[in-house]
Amino acid sequence: MADIQAPVRVSPLIKFGRWSFLGVGVLYGAFHHNRLSKKEAAIREVESKKKAERDAKLALEKKAAADKEIKELEALGK
Repeated sequence: MADIQAPVRVSPLIKFGRWSFLGVGVLYGAFHHNRLSKKEAAIREVESKKKAERDAKLALEKKAAADKEIKELEALGK
């Protein structure tokens, strides 16, 4: 069997550096996420307004097409 050696002792300075970078990374991620979610919320609001206008326009076009079709069918029936 192979001899198992004891783990190497890591320097406290390296441990502190690792934990510091982890903490800074988490804080940066939270800040970045907050900033991007505000930006996306503004974009979604603009898109929802455009969607409402587009839906209204499509409804008018659909109604006009239906009215035109009804007139054509009435003309064929006469």
